[in-house]
Amino acid sequence: MRLASIRAADHAVIGVVSADQQTVRVLPTALGTVDDVVRGLLPLKTVSAAAANIPNTAIETLEIGPPLTRFNRDILCTGWNYVDHFHESAGRRDGQGPPSMPEHPTFFTKGPDTVIGPHDVIAFDSTLSAKWDYEAELALVIGHDGRSIPEPDALAHVFGYFVANDISQRDLQRSHGGQWLKGKSLDATMPIGPWITTADEISDPIDMTVECELNGELVQHASTKEMAFAIPRLIAELSRGMTLRAGDVLLTGTPSGVGNARTPPVYLTSGDILQTRIKGLGDLKNALGHRS
Repeated sequence: MRLASIRAADHAVIGVVSADQQTVRVLPTALGTVDDVVRGLLPLKTVSAAAANIPNTAIETLEIGPPLTRFNRDILCTGWNYVDHFHESAGRRDGQGPPSMPEHPTFFTKGPDTVIGPHDVIAFDSTLSAKWDYEAELALVIGHDGRSIPEPDALAHVFGYFVANDISQRDLQRSHGGQWLKGKSLDATMPIGPWITTADEISDPIDMTVECELNGELVQHASTKEMAFAIPRLIAELSRGMTLRAGDVLLTGTPSGVGNARTPPVYLTSGDILQTRIKGLGDLKNALGHRS
């Protein structure tokens, strides 16, 4: 099932997206939100039954917001999880970070106020940073609580998958001790969506194509099979001694091709258009500019 968050007046309702991603069955407000489904407060079978009695609406007539708006904590993220990306950025880390590929995943967090919808404007502000960068990523949301989850059981804890672009400010990363929180936590800068595709729809999350276009030019293209640490390993290590709860979001890392690693570097500016896609999960299309 593909669960979108449809903006309706001052609230959001659940939209069940068709397999061809062309139409949506918009559910009644009283049923709840996608956040409720992820947390098990609204069973998927109830959503499916309700959708069966609702006519289709053309997707282009609807405004789609971020699929998740309630967060238990900061967004959980993975750094350096594609070998090519680790090596391409080696000369750009100013001596910070490990000299060789780490033996364990690198985790960090970013604030939930970064989240915007799949077609929303990214809140670009040149007074905050001069080095805005793009990072296309596969994201997942946890559907079942777990602590110290064994790797073979890890995927059973995933509710679903979606697309994200971890917009980053490279100079802020460097100017605050090399840590990533500040350089990745500016408000209204991370598009996610366009909807959550439930895990049962994805035959193999370890072989999905991740792409990013900047103003129509393909700048990132990779398969998730190129991850240094596959999703089960990420979940197992992250949950070791630390409870993951339904609704927690995990970004799984970006492949090579980021602007900061190019020669010369390519940084984002107002008016740029980013298209971020993962085959089977949908597309994000976001402009950079002022947000009121």
